[in-house]
Amino acid sequence: MKPGPRLVLHVDMDAFFASVEQRTYPFLRGRPVGVCGDPEGRTVVAAASYEAKRRGVKTAMTVPAARRLCPDIVLVPGDPAKYIDSSVRILAIYGEYTDLVEVFSIDEAFLDVTGSAHLHGGAEAVGRAIKAEVRRRLGLNCSVGVAPNKLVAKLASDLSKPDGLLVVRPEDLPALMAATPVEKLCGIGPRTREELARLGIRTCAELGRYPERRLVARFGVNGAKLSRMGRGEDPSPVRPGVQAPDAKSVGHSLTLAQDTRDPAIIRRHLLQLSEQVGRRLRRDGYAGRTVSIVIRYADFTTRARRHSLAGHLSDGYRVYAAGLRLFGELYEAGRFVRLLGISVSTLTRNFAQAELFNSPETPAGDMLLRATDLVNDRFGEFAVARAGLIRRAPASRVIPPSWRPRRD
Repeated sequence: MKPGPRLVLHVDMDAFFASVEQRTYPFLRGRPVGVCGDPEGRTVVAAASYEAKRRGVKTAMTVPAARRLCPDIVLVPGDPAKYIDSSVRILAIYGEYTDLVEVFSIDEAFLDVTGSAHLHGGAEAVGRAIKAEVRRRLGLNCSVGVAPNKLVAKLASDLSKPDGLLVVRPEDLPALMAATPVEKLCGIGPRTREELARLGIRTCAELGRYPERRLVARFGVNGAKLSRMGRGEDPSPVRPGVQAPDAKSVGHSLTLAQDTRDPAIIRRHLLQLSEQVGRRLRRDGYAGRTVSIVIRYADFTTRARRHSLAGHLSDGYRVYAAGLRLFGELYEAGRFVRLLGISVSTLTRNFAQAELFNSPETPAGDMLLRATDLVNDRFGEFAVARAGLIRRAPASRVIPPSWRPRRD
């Protein structure tokens, strides 16, 4: 007997950060809200409520641009702890329907209910129950896509926003693919869309019909994947969190409080970012050998460069040294820098993972790094730091009880 189709849900919270703030502060409900960093500093909109989105405000838009489009927008400093808490509670709801839950981001997840949907009245019933429970317990709305695989489930949830539910059955796929532009598929960005348009491909159905060998010739190994995507095919399983695929890179970036061309300030920020990268690499058991740097100038032009080293590294200072060399090669003298970013890729896992302090072969430098990590794990990021960061003065993340969102 041939098995039936898989039953996959994609659940996407609607305007998650902004919705959490509107739930927390009732007077924000129905008003345009933008969640950002410091509203008085140089920051971008991390999330916008649907009231703000209808006025043209988008994620990653600068605050001045958002204010021009929506003068009455209420800017709220982001509160990561609050969003993480809500996300954990939402994941607990998903776990009541299946143990196959893959966290896609803080506000998105895939659920495979193939083996459990019949216990709850079917996949569509599971989707409606999850929507109802999230609304009842947390006062938040979500959109749900139900489909035979992850690719189409995500597409369905996107098409059903906000606060909707869309079921796509196998027999629905041809019509859906014919009506869907390729850029609606997760994984096809602006550059790929432009490349496909040059081939005369604009809809998913056109992509699925295009000769696969020609796609492979144009896009390499990704050509075969693009062909499958155009037909609405996706064999990838829903991976529970413990089975998440390895990271491809680890990086941090920072928009400076003020544009600068001061070498000392630039070096200090680059060191801070590099130390954060190194700490994350060690925490997750990675080391990498390709260091990349990104510079964005005051006029928003962006430059990037990378270099592969002979060996792997996870020491933030070595990352910094490699990044500083790249910066010297890339930087155009005299230009004001707005943003810096550094990352490490070509990763390997479980690199030099000797027992802490227990191996006589462990170099003293590695032991010092691990001891520093232990202290920072207990007392907070940069509780112990290199002398070059002693002038670092981050903004407080403590929100006093008297704080209220700014209303302009």
